[in-house]
Amino acid sequence: MRDPGRGRARSAWVRPAPPRLPSLPRPAAAECDEQKMSVSGLKAELKFLESIFDPNHERFRIIDWKPDELSCQFNVTGEKLLIIHCNITESYPSTPPIWFVDSDDPSLAEVLERLEDVRKGSTLLLQQLKRLICDLCRLYNLPQHPDVEMLDQPLPSGPITQERKHGPPDEVTSEEEEEEEMGEQDIDLDQDLDHYDMKEEEPVDGKKSEDDGIEKENLAILEKIRKNQRQDHLNGAVSGSVQASDRLMKELREIYRSQSYKTGIYSVELVNDSLYDWHVKLRTVDPDSPLHSDLQVLKEKEGVDYILLNFSYKDNFPFDPPFVRVVSPVLSGGYVLGGGALCMELLTKQGWSSAYSIESVIMQINATLVKGKARVQFGANRNQYNLARAQQSYKSLVQIHEKNGWYTPPKEDG
Repeated sequence: MRDPGRGRARSAWVRPAPPRLPSLPRPAAAECDEQKMSVSGLKAELKFLESIFDPNHERFRIIDWKPDELSCQFNVTGEKLLIIHCNITESYPSTPPIWFVDSDDPSLAEVLERLEDVRKGSTLLLQQLKRLICDLCRLYNLPQHPDVEMLDQPLPSGPITQERKHGPPDEVTSEEEEEEEMGEQDIDLDQDLDHYDMKEEEPVDGKKSEDDGIEKENLAILEKIRKNQRQDHLNGAVSGSVQASDRLMKELREIYRSQSYKTGIYSVELVNDSLYDWHVKLRTVDPDSPLHSDLQVLKEKEGVDYILLNFSYKDNFPFDPPFVRVVSPVLSGGYVLGGGALCMELLTKQGWSSAYSIESVIMQINATLVKGKARVQFGANRNQYNLARAQQSYKSLVQIHEKNGWYTPPKEDG
């Protein structure tokens, strides 16, 4: 399918201008300063990690990093490498990083689950990484690597060099220096003991910060999901995967904190209390768009003023995108295909990234509908939108674009 607009074929999905939405309150100056400090602190952590675990490290390697993403390798044997990904949210360190591994091994899923116990501290990433490396070494019966202990050191204030990492070459330590070193080790030991004493209190504080900014009714939904998961586990009727369930819980929690959610731009409901099946209602679109006018008319005629989307997730989420379709009303334009599927590279394996948040996907769909000049088809047969037809349209879409590529409209078209 060719998107309306001129342009040459290339591997890029349609990138419409963001919708004009109600103004959200700006963060206070203190919050902005705190954000800048957290970003600079995060970069310092990442650079420090890279200086210790470079791509040639014998056990753990930082392959690539950005302020919001970390890619690593754990060397199990000379031939077996574990690929590990870490997504870092904008609210770090208030919100812990999210870890993933390219494996279906349940033992690895348990290792990543235990990282949730480490959720407090100014260098949260370093402490989680230390826990991860130690647990992986235990899992594969490997000796603990001595470089792991460097993660307990304070971050260096200046540029990190190999000399600072390993010490100057051919250094001769005198008896006096040895005594001083022993004294420093005693101090470090005391600090370590203080650190572990405080960790006993972390779950309470961590739970509190995890729930900050979430309304009581939404906290009740999260708790109900957790109870249902525990009950399913006891009954031997577990659905989904640990990896997908953990990520979806985090996504739902972030949505409940979101200003876009709280101001009613969209809403989210679980279908039959299933974490893997969501109804998302787009309640606010660009007020100058024809779609906005159509929704006003729809409200007068049918008492409905939103576009209902269905998001369904598989066990391998977030490595595969959700399947998204329009449920109602019937739309023309807006890159909506037969059955309600959406023509967006973002929603295909080719264009998807495990780093994408579900809220960003929701907001992008909102923008795409407006950009594509979607209109409500009043009086249309609602039965034309169904799951089977949407899946068939999506399958055809993927086959066509895998063969012919995607088209990006010129800048003057938005």
